[in-house]
Amino acid sequence: MIDAKKIEQIAKQITESIPPGVRGMADNMEQKVKQAVQGQLSKLDVVTREEMEIQQHLILRLRQRIEALEAKLDEQDKA
Repeated sequence: MIDAKKIEQIAKQITESIPPGVRGMADNMEQKVKQAVQGQLSKLDVVTREEMEIQQHLILRLRQRIEALEAKLDEQDKA
């Protein structure tokens, strides 16, 4: 899932973009925004950067294996 620090950053940026007069109406505005952002992000089907990099590495290895097997088959067909 997404890093908690990133969620806090997003919530803080949203809170800071709200005019001070409106922001003062709710003492825990940042917490509410953070909860809302976290709630919406949890609905998304996302993976971490690390998970994505692992999948990219696996796909690259599989592609290399497929290419090697195709070359092997081509050699066998020629023989």
